[in-house]
Amino acid sequence: MGLSSSSITKDPPATPSWFTPERLLILFCVINMINYVDQGVIGSNGVNGSIRTCDDKGICTSGSGIQGEFDLTNFQDGLLSSAFMVGFLVASPIFASLTKSHHPFRLIGVGLSVWTLAAAGCGSAFSFWFIAICRMLVGVGEASFISLAAPFIDDSAPVSQETAWLAMFYICIPTGIAVGYVYGGFVGSQFNWRYAFWGEALLMLPFAVFGFAFEPLQLKDSEASKLHDHILVGADSMSVDEFKKTSKSVNIHNILNQFSQFAKDMKALLVDKVYAVNIFGYIAYNFIIGAYSYWGPKAGYNIYHMENADMMFGGITIVCGILGTLSGGFILDRLSASIYKAFIAPVNYVSLHCVKPSLRPLSMAISTVSIHIFGDVPSSPLMGVLQDNINNWRASALILTSILFLAAGIWFIGVSLHSDDASNDRSESQVCTVTVDNGTPLLYGNGDESSYEA
Repeated sequence: MGLSSSSITKDPPATPSWFTPERLLILFCVINMINYVDQGVIGSNGVNGSIRTCDDKGICTSGSGIQGEFDLTNFQDGLLSSAFMVGFLVASPIFASLTKSHHPFRLIGVGLSVWTLAAAGCGSAFSFWFIAICRMLVGVGEASFISLAAPFIDDSAPVSQETAWLAMFYICIPTGIAVGYVYGGFVGSQFNWRYAFWGEALLMLPFAVFGFAFEPLQLKDSEASKLHDHILVGADSMSVDEFKKTSKSVNIHNILNQFSQFAKDMKALLVDKVYAVNIFGYIAYNFIIGAYSYWGPKAGYNIYHMENADMMFGGITIVCGILGTLSGGFILDRLSASIYKAFIAPVNYVSLHCVKPSLRPLSMAISTVSIHIFGDVPSSPLMGVLQDNINNWRASALILTSILFLAAGIWFIGVSLHSDDASNDRSESQVCTVTVDNGTPLLYGNGDESSYEA
């Protein structure tokens, strides 16, 4: 049965007076940076600290920071790096799916509120398990933002600067981690490691309030999401809100529809060769980066006896991250970007442009969940187990670095897969069709959005 757009669409909401694309980019960049400052803080020597040690003569030195205060092994310490992903893994797909029935900006506000409370809880922790639970809740807050912010930026960016804008957003990841190293090292050494978490919670609080206080924005594909607010009864169409007044069965109907749609969306992502190869390479890469981001300062301190390890790793992270991310984004814009060329540039660009707009939040959520659950989540504890057993930081670092060759090999496979951009496709097919690339620029004009078939 055909369902005309006139029966389900409304005039687009007025753009909030505060909104400009540049302001949105700045807002999201700052939030993203604070998110990753937290990742740097937990890995800094000043906050993470050191374990209690004893020499051959029986003379012991007390530990410092989180590891010293709670008397953690390297394995337990590594678990703290991974704990936030328990909440992240559960929350990311949920937030992505909820964008079809709730305002994405409000969802970001909810997540950032949870993040703020959890960060404050980390600073107030009284045991290993308490701080581990708080790290899980930090993951819930991060999930709401990471899976929704990139599509907003992609919608708002000028066509010729799309990848550059996304690069600016993702450059906040290494920048935030670097600032977190320095900030955590300074606060932990001069005051107490707990103050570092309380400080970042205060920084995030205004942005959590912002998500609720201002008129929400809608994603470009919000028209498609309106289909989820209507059902057909015989030959008539009525809204879910109207139907709820006459029957409770609509709740079960909606839940089943949401599960069915989620299953279809997941299938579309999993059978997409370009998307899959991109994610596999990203997983191997993130396995290395995750371990180094957490253990790097501590390994540097033990291998090279660097008193300023937090400052040194912060500097290296920010310089390499900025140069790599920005150069990749600008080069891709200059190449009249296509999907296969994106494998030499920011990998998140592939996740956004190999799928239909309605799949972008889920694409980003699954991408982020995958690189964490198979990448940096197991890498930090495994690095801790390795170090607990061989007690040699230099050997542990060399073993970890060798995995970089695997990531490079997978992405070389991706270069050979040619694909059309699907970011503006509104057709029923949600699979990115693999074809011979002809260098056609991305964002080549929208399809017809005037009607839908029920």
